[in-house]
Amino acid sequence: MSLSQLAKEVRACTLCQDILEPRPVLRVHPESRILLVGQAPGSRVHASGVPWDDASGEHLLDWLGVDRTQFEDPRNFAIVPMAFCYPGRGKSADLPPPSRCGETWHAKLLGMLNQVALTLVVGQYAHKFVLGKTRKRSLTETVRHFPEYGPAAIPLPHPSWRSRGWMKRHPWFEADLLPTLRSRVAELLDTTENT
Repeated sequence: MSLSQLAKEVRACTLCQDILEPRPVLRVHPESRILLVGQAPGSRVHASGVPWDDASGEHLLDWLGVDRTQFEDPRNFAIVPMAFCYPGRGKSADLPPPSRCGETWHAKLLGMLNQVALTLVVGQYAHKFVLGKTRKRSLTETVRHFPEYGPAAIPLPHPSWRSRGWMKRHPWFEADLLPTLRSRVAELLDTTENT
């Protein structure tokens, strides 16, 4: 099975239809150099079908130092969230991504993304899945120790509106992590554009 065939199967998935409205959102390409593993699409992304097509996405693009055209090129960025559909709203935030999504599809998809040189691990659910036992006791500690995961991975908080207050409390994120992140992304995009 090819990656495009597998992506087609994921987009047709109705595995979680008992708990949510299926509309899987992902982006993959055999030449993708950067893999972004997030949590799950928000309601706006669920409606548009375009990964990170919301305020969190704009904040993420700023962190990465890229524009929308660069971000939407699947040779640059593969988008494989922990759950491919919007999980719905809880009391104060979106519900967590259902685990059956990742358990069913992630090993197959990630096994076919052979050109990935950097994995961006966004949010606590992605940290747990991708980093496993190497993650720290909290999201903040995991992100703060980002050099331990490089150069193959960089853990990030979720770029929601809440992250702005988090960034003010943790100035090392903007001073230390973001320059490293932008440099690594720019290096990989330059490699992609020159091939």
